[in-house]
Amino acid sequence: MIKYRIYLVALPIFAAASPALAQDEDTQFTGFRVEALAGYDSTEAGSSAPEDTLPTGEDSVDGIVLGVGIGYDYDFGTVVLGGEAEITFTSADSEFAADTFEGLDAGELSSNGEIYLGLRAGANVTDDALLYIKGGIVNSRIDLESSINGIPIDDDVDLNGYRLGLGGEVMFTQNWLVKLEYRYTNFEEGEIDFGGDVPDSPRFDIDTDRHQIVLGVGYRF
Repeated sequence: MIKYRIYLVALPIFAAASPALAQDEDTQFTGFRVEALAGYDSTEAGSSAPEDTLPTGEDSVDGIVLGVGIGYDYDFGTVVLGGEAEITFTSADSEFAADTFEGLDAGELSSNGEIYLGLRAGANVTDDALLYIKGGIVNSRIDLESSINGIPIDDDVDLNGYRLGLGGEVMFTQNWLVKLEYRYTNFEEGEIDFGGDVPDSPRFDIDTDRHQIVLGVGYRF
């Protein structure tokens, strides 16, 4: 009789626990995440650029991209939706000759950081694997070192644009993840942020494409 009473008490407990356990398994991609990012970076002239070269005269500028990202996702069972933010830096830089930019002597352009804010949507292909697309806005700061009539300048070029991408993510433990993604970024406008009390330049149109293949390793809380 005692055994039967134990079974009667245990059955409702197991019945309540089973859906919860199944839900935990189905919501593998729910939660906050932090990531370390590294990959290949290439910048080239956009399709509507006046010529097939960058303003510096180069076909493309290549380098290594490194950064960190944070995000939050909610796993609905078959669909995952989330938001994310990144800050990255690239080793790509470019030297230019005098008069490449009106009024400037010879100089150099180098990355001073890039910020991305966006959303992503994905589909569970297995309990531990996710395929997703992403999109958002990008702000990139380029360090401009040059001179005007021999007077040195060191200012920032502020570029704004959008990013689209696709990728795959795998949870290889309960909390650790690895992902691989391709990202396309187009910069549409920019301005020069002069130091001191000098006002920023008027915004100007630009058409520059950035292609990146990035590997990420992260931890989901």
